Amino acid sequence: MGKLRVLSGRESCQILEQYGFVEVRQRGSHIIMQKRTDETTITVPVPNYSELRIGTLQSIIRQSGLPRSLFESA
Repeated sequence: MGKLRVLSGRESCQILEQYGFVEVRQRGSHIIMQKRTDETTITVPVPNYSELRIGTLQSIIRQSGLPRSLFESA
C-alpha cells in the first residue's frame, strides 16, 4: 500500500469526476459529489481546502468506494 498524496479538495473532486461522480451543489466550503447507480446513490462531501488532511482523504476514499491506489503517489 502506497503513501497517500497531498491533495486539495478540487483535485479530489477531479479524481471523483473521472469515475462517474458529479458535483451537485456547494454550500460554503464543502462540495457535494454524487454518483447515481440503478440501486443506490453515493454522496460524498469534499471540503474545498487547499490541503486535505489524511483522515479526511481516507474518509472520502471510503465513502466513494473507489480504490485507494487512485489517490496514492506514484
